[in-house]
Amino acid sequence: MAKNITSWNPDDEKFWNSQERKIANRNLLISIPSLLCGFAVWMYWGIITVQMLNIGLPFTQPELFTLAGIGGLSGATLRIPSSFFIRIAGGRNTLFLTTLLLMIPAFGTGIALQNPETPLWTYQLLALLSGIGGGNFASSMSNISFFFPKKKQGLALGLNAGLGNFGVTMMQILIPLAMTFGIFGGEPSILKSASGSLIGKIPAGTETWIHNAGYVWVAILVPLVIATWFGMNNILAPHVSPNVGSPFSAFVKIILMLTIGFIAAGVGFVAMKPAAAGGLGISKWIVLPSVIAATLLLLRLVPAGEQYKQNLARQYKIFNNKHTWAMTVIYTMTFGSFIGYSAALALSIQVIFGFKHVLVDGVLAHNTVNPGAPSALMYAWIGAFVGALIRPVGGWISDKFGGAFVTQVASVVMIAATLGVAYYMKLAYASETPEQFFFPFLLLIILLFLATGIGNGSTFRTIAVVFDKEQAGPVLGWTSAIAAYGAFIIPQIIGEQIKAATPEIALYGFAVFYVICMGINWWFYLRKNAYVKNP
Repeated sequence: MAKNITSWNPDDEKFWNSQERKIANRNLLISIPSLLCGFAVWMYWGIITVQMLNIGLPFTQPELFTLAGIGGLSGATLRIPSSFFIRIAGGRNTLFLTTLLLMIPAFGTGIALQNPETPLWTYQLLALLSGIGGGNFASSMSNISFFFPKKKQGLALGLNAGLGNFGVTMMQILIPLAMTFGIFGGEPSILKSASGSLIGKIPAGTETWIHNAGYVWVAILVPLVIATWFGMNNILAPHVSPNVGSPFSAFVKIILMLTIGFIAAGVGFVAMKPAAAGGLGISKWIVLPSVIAATLLLLRLVPAGEQYKQNLARQYKIFNNKHTWAMTVIYTMTFGSFIGYSAALALSIQVIFGFKHVLVDGVLAHNTVNPGAPSALMYAWIGAFVGALIRPVGGWISDKFGGAFVTQVASVVMIAATLGVAYYMKLAYASETPEQFFFPFLLLIILLFLATGIGNGSTFRTIAVVFDKEQAGPVLGWTSAIAAYGAFIIPQIIGEQIKAATPEIALYGFAVFYVICMGINWWFYLRKNAYVKNP
């Protein structure tokens, strides 16, 4: 087991050039694949639901969109407590337990998908639990921020987040391939509609082992859990994780705080469900702020001792800093878009391009299977791949030219690409041959993901420079928590607008939000008398 570190000052050149650089790099190398698996388990509902539709499980398209949305809601909410884990429980303790907990939804998903009679509420519960993987991002990024000097944080955080984001791409490639082989046993399902994978289309009537979508991650997580425990470190320096106590006490605090997040997200989901489906039918724009506020309030009530309360109070000081709120909005534009489009893209392709949209008695109908449709599982991975690949480059460029400037350029591209995507979605959803609009749509989506990836790297560079070393980690966690609600909001809004036969309206709304974010970025960091000039 790696030792605890009692003194850590990477901004000291002499300190950094000694053995400590190797320690930081080792922690980063273990953190990346652990975060990658967290993203994969969190976001796999976007792919699983496509195959659930293809094998004919008895769920409607809006119900399937809710699974990605629930995972997004849970993962975002769990990032709120996770943003404080490093201070309270230590880096190694946190990453070991949260990586271990990923096995629960992964194994449960495998079991559920083996039974075609599994009810919707079981999948909704598993989607809620898969949010553990989304929450892991906040603690992972906070942890890595402490290991590296400020001048190296743009690249280090970009590598951790960017390669961690590859969990979305790896999942979108690996799951369709894993479902073509009976590698984990069990009875296969039969495709009622054509499917696909990276290597080509798969015709209807083919066997598919859909349950492998869960089991494959259990197999990958086992060695990662071992590596995390024996290879990572807790930094017990006063500005990082003082007085964390024993690993057992750290685990108890983490589990208590995660439970609060699960309860808040679960109650929020029920509150937003339509009354006809057993919910309260309250607007998501009312429920989401309430979930966030309730989570923050309940965390203060955890009976974990005076030291816990003192540590939490120090972390809550970030809310007194105006830059916390500015960066929260800006990072929601970049990462919120990346993760939201990643969650919604595969099912959106399937619904928009996989069916003919024909007039029946003067009304557009959308339920005739399109034999010329592109396979969602062949193409959906490309956007997240590009966005994750370019993220470290965004951090590296920002180290040279300033984070705010790079963010501003990225936001201009996002606005243009979003309007283009909206245009082709509108054409496709009113066409009997929507596939003719697919490749312009795909190219613009790739451009949009490219801009979000660069913006993800640049905004984290800005945070690393604007905030001191005690606040930078919690701010990274907090901003990522709020931005992660994009994984809930974007699938929900796109699903709602597809149901209303106006999917382009969702994209118009996102473009307006990006314009607002441009203004905030300019006001705080680029104008002549900016608070911090182009950090």
